[in-house]
Amino acid sequence: MKAPPRLQTLIDEGLIDTVVRQLMSGKEAMVFVVRCGDETRCAKVYKEATHRSFRQAVDYTENRKVKNTRQARAMAKGTKFGRQAQEAAWQSAEVDALYRLANAGVRVPTPYNFFEGVLLMELVTNADGDAAPRLNDVAFSAGDARTHHATLLREVVRMLCAGVVHGDLSEFNILLADDGPVIIDLPQAVDAAGNNHAARMLLRDVANLRGYFSRYAPELLATDYGPEIWTLYERGELHTDVELTGRYERRQGEVDLSSVMREIEDARFEEQERRLRMATPA
Repeated sequence: MKAPPRLQTLIDEGLIDTVVRQLMSGKEAMVFVVRCGDETRCAKVYKEATHRSFRQAVDYTENRKVKNTRQARAMAKGTKFGRQAQEAAWQSAEVDALYRLANAGVRVPTPYNFFEGVLLMELVTNADGDAAPRLNDVAFSAGDARTHHATLLREVVRMLCAGVVHGDLSEFNILLADDGPVIIDLPQAVDAAGNNHAARMLLRDVANLRGYFSRYAPELLATDYGPEIWTLYERGELHTDVELTGRYERRQGEVDLSSVMREIEDARFEEQERRLRMATPA
């Protein structure tokens, strides 16, 4: 196929040889199958982020570092340069997370290069050598569901041990490769120790896994791995070989602080929106 302009730049630079086909198109990016010498890889071409709300971006980008104070000020003001800097930071977050997690042994696509808003990485394949499907497109037996659920919990633990929370983990961003699940789509990954929303995001990631696999193995609904994992992490007792039980006893009268803080944030955001509407001429 004819190479899109963004990929033609990579061809000109000698990073890829040919574009084979488009693999998918989502809200954040378009993904293409490309050839690099004797290898078949994929190229993720990021789109301009116009669909994400500012509130969502703030949740995920809290405490992310930028190159200089000028960029930080521009991002805070929402100027054109600031939006460009914010988008560049959003893209580089996925690249940084991929390298960090790959080095920690987490099952993610191997990253190869990031150039001009294009991420070149491993093409995850199935047993036939074709592009691997998303979990959402596969049906499982109860036994396979339990196996994959356990595998992904270990990956969540391995990620957290590397200081990363995916932040949007679900059946839609996990591929089923020939040798098991592979986690993808990490631009919203957050630093576990540096983001105040990390605990809530970790709990949601684990709950999403439970919700999906319980369709095939209903007994998983009785498990409570998320709070167990985060509690071990906070205590400094989490490690990659930890034995999880799926049980968590909440102390009597214990308050879910993350939920309370989220409700406060929601109320504050709605009030800001209300005031903005009142201040805007009809």
